[in-house]
This record gives sequence, C-alpha cells and structure tokens, in this order.
Amino acid sequence: MSRGHYYVGLDIGSSNIRAVIAQELSEEETLRVVGVGTSPSLGVRRGVIVDVDAASKACNAALEQAERMAGHPAERVTVAITGAEIVCQNALGVIAVGRADGEVAEDDVNRVLEEVQARLTMPLNREILHVIPKDYRLDDQKNIKDPVGMHGVRLEMNALVISGSGSHLKNISRSLDQAGTSSENFVVEPLAAAEAVLSQKQKDLGTVLVNIGGSTTSLAVFEDGDLLHLAVLPVGSSHITNDIAIGLRTSIDVAEAVKLQYGQATSEDINKKDDIDLSLFDPEEEGLVSLKHVAEIIEARLEEILTFVNAELKNIGREGLLPGGAVITGGGALLPGTVELAKHILRLPAHIGYPKALGGILDQVDNPQFSTAIGLILFARENGSRKTSFSPDKMLRALPESVREAAQKVRQWSKRFLP
Repeated sequence: MSRGHYYVGLDIGSSNIRAVIAQELSEEETLRVVGVGTSPSLGVRRGVIVDVDAASKACNAALEQAERMAGHPAERVTVAITGAEIVCQNALGVIAVGRADGEVAEDDVNRVLEEVQARLTMPLNREILHVIPKDYRLDDQKNIKDPVGMHGVRLEMNALVISGSGSHLKNISRSLDQAGTSSENFVVEPLAAAEAVLSQKQKDLGTVLVNIGGSTTSLAVFEDGDLLHLAVLPVGSSHITNDIAIGLRTSIDVAEAVKLQYGQATSEDINKKDDIDLSLFDPEEEGLVSLKHVAEIIEARLEEILTFVNAELKNIGREGLLPGGAVITGGGALLPGTVELAKHILRLPAHIGYPKALGGILDQVDNPQFSTAIGLILFARENGSRKTSFSPDKMLRALPESVREAAQKVRQWSKRFLP
C-alpha cells in the first residue's frame, strides 16, 4: 500500500486540462507533488462543458499522465468550477441563541449557516457551491469574527453565497464518471487560485487576484482577511489569439505561436520597423507583419480585460484602494508587459503570482498556469484535515439534489473560512 495520503486537483480549463497529484506523508510536512498531467481541452467552451464525451477523454488523458508519474490512482478529485454563470451574492441569516444562559455554541453557528441558505431563493437550475461567513453580529455587537463562547440572544451572520449552474456541475460529474473517477469537492476557480498564490498578509491588506485563463478571467477580492467579492468574466487569453488571427489574416495555430513567441502587452517601446516572418511558423504563410502591430492587438484586448476588472472593483468601492495591489496569475499573466499595463489600468501595485512552494517535482508546477490546480490540492488537504470521521457513503454521494444535502456540503466548506 502507498505511503501517506494523496490529494488530486483537476483544473478543467477552456484551453488545457491540468491534473496534479500530491502526497501527504504527515500533517506536519509540506505536500509533495508526485504527479502532473496536462491535456488539450476538448468539449469545453468558456469554462463550461459542451461535449461530455470529449471532455471525459481529455480529463482521462490528463489524469492518466499524472497517475503514471505518481504511481497512484486518481480515484477522487477536487475540481475547479468556472464560467460566467458563477454568481456571488450577499446573504444574511438570523437565529436565536439556543442555550438558556445565552452562550453561543458551535451548533448555533451551524444553525445560522443553514438559515443563510434557507433564506435564499435559489432557482432550480442553480447549486450553492460555497457559503463563506464574513462576520457575525450578536445583539448590538457588530463585526465579530468568531462568536463561539460569547453571550447574547440574537445571532446574525453576514455571508457570501457563491452558486453555479446545476447542469454544469452534473455534466462535470458525468464526464469524470466516464473518465473513471469522481468528484470529491467542487471549488470555484478564483478561490482555488487565491489559495495557491496569496499570502495571509496580502489578504489582510486588501488584494485582488486576477486569474487570466483561456476563455475566462476570474477575480477574487480580499480585505481584512476575508473574501469581499468574486466574479468570472467571459473573456480570456484565447480572445487575444483570435484577435491576432483576424488582424494578421492567418490561422489560429499561427496566431497562437506568434503570441507565445513574440507577444507583448505594451506596444509603446517597440520599433515600427521590427517585423515577424510568418513563414517561420507555417510554410504556406507568406509576408512579414509588424511586431508593433501584433503588440497593439494584444494591448487592446488586455486593456479591455483589465478595464472589466477595474469596473468590478469600482462596483464594490475598491477602485484604486487595495494596498496589497493586484496579483496576476494564469497563463495569460505570462505575456511580457502585463504587469506594467495592469499598474496603469488598475492604478494599483501589481506583480505576477506563482503557486506556493511545495515539495516534490516543483519544476513541473512552478508556473502561473498551475495556480488553480495547486490551490485545489491545498483546499483538498485543508478540507480533509477538518473531517472527524470517514464515511464511504459521504465520499460517494452524488451532487446535492436537495436543500438538506446542499447544507451538509456548505457546512464543510464554511469551516475552511472561519478564523
């Protein structure tokens, strides 16, 4: 039998599917990355599965590659959820403290958490993914982080509720089932990326994480250690490739190669006389194209993405007001000049975010492209460490179909965010 415990993260992106297997030898030791797999994304459009069979084959390819490297099967995986249908909303729950002496117990916290969900009017086609407590109010005392042990009569919880498309979750589960595995938990992509990239100090100061993926860009705003806002925008780095293909009148493959080899996010310092020979990428292509023109195309689309991010910050009253600045991760963060453009558009400090250092084969995952996958295994470890017992029935349960089952899932995840 293999030593230790294993965690598997599966990032189903629009461009690539990435699987990471990590081993935990003991609770005191750092996780060791022992398996990594990557496969081109099939059957996925803008973060949503549109072809279950194609997606299952792509997931299977990435998982098999990671399994061979790790020498361990990926029987249960923690999966990232993205897509523009992700919704983040504020919610309030109110209960009466249960004990006669007015002391708040853990059971009261669980009850007010369930009350938050019960008060929501959720459409039938949506599922709650996370309920994240922001703060509590006990009678007249506000902004309480942990009310357990305090005394009062009326307990209120302010929370963020994150929900996704129920059909999308079921399609992911069906794809995983065909790939020979199953989901242990679903985690919204920007939360997973933030877990891998941001430090507690950055979350305390006030920071926006911007994860530029293939077809979507997700963001998570933290302040005073709490999640303040989350959003998924329907535009990503593949749109840059499409723009280049249209602007140069060339194929998508050539446009992607030009972007990766010559792409820059700012055009100001590029000489107008610098050219790119397209025949180097495809013998059927002819002629030279201006390097400055390519940079202008990239700059225009990246500026649009960052403007959308800034609009989200403006909506929550944090435009230009986050001391921790912007941390940019994901594959789109690797274009030269992205940081400088982000500083200009967002009017904040900015830098590229890399996943936290783990043990094992670090050279395989020390890249912003793996931020979400690394965050998934960190989430999986944290969630697993808080379980007091193991139940095969719980581990094999299907997606939540009722409020009661969803509430059980919510309670598990909420504990991750409590101080």
